[in-house]
Amino acid sequence: MSLKYRIAAVAGRVATRLDRRAPVFYAADVVLFAHRDGVPHVLLIERGWDPHQGKAAFPGGHVDAGETSLEAAKREAVEETGLDLDRIPLRLVGVYDTSGRDPRGRYVGIARTAVLPTMPAPIAADDAAAASWVPLAVAIRMARAGGFAFDHADILADALRVTGVGR
Repeated sequence: MSLKYRIAAVAGRVATRLDRRAPVFYAADVVLFAHRDGVPHVLLIERGWDPHQGKAAFPGGHVDAGETSLEAAKREAVEETGLDLDRIPLRLVGVYDTSGRDPRGRYVGIARTAVLPTMPAPIAADDAAAASWVPLAVAIRMARAGGFAFDHADILADALRVTGVGR
């Protein structure tokens, strides 16, 4: 190891100790819509543990090292619902970075959306206690009543604007 590399490594460790800023975590969510008999539905999971255990949310979670938010959204969809989105183009809904949006710390989330041509049966897994297609009207009532985790009610409203579903 060269002297230059060792000095840089020590400087990096010192800077990290002196930096009092809170870490920022990176997350991705995916909002999926589909229609059954002309009725729009949205795919929701029930959170299996805190924070917000038992509340409705969209499939999503942390972006892993070396992964993009798009890759993470697709991976989380598979892990939490069993739905493979590899061939589904996902549109950007927005970036969510409001302070306090997650009680675990500072999270920046990227939400994506798609309208699926069919309504594949989800299978809850990982940290999802349940996964199901919910009629959009029911989901909107849940959102207004505070039944969504985090800021997912806002994400739903934005995804509806992006897709035009429910108009």
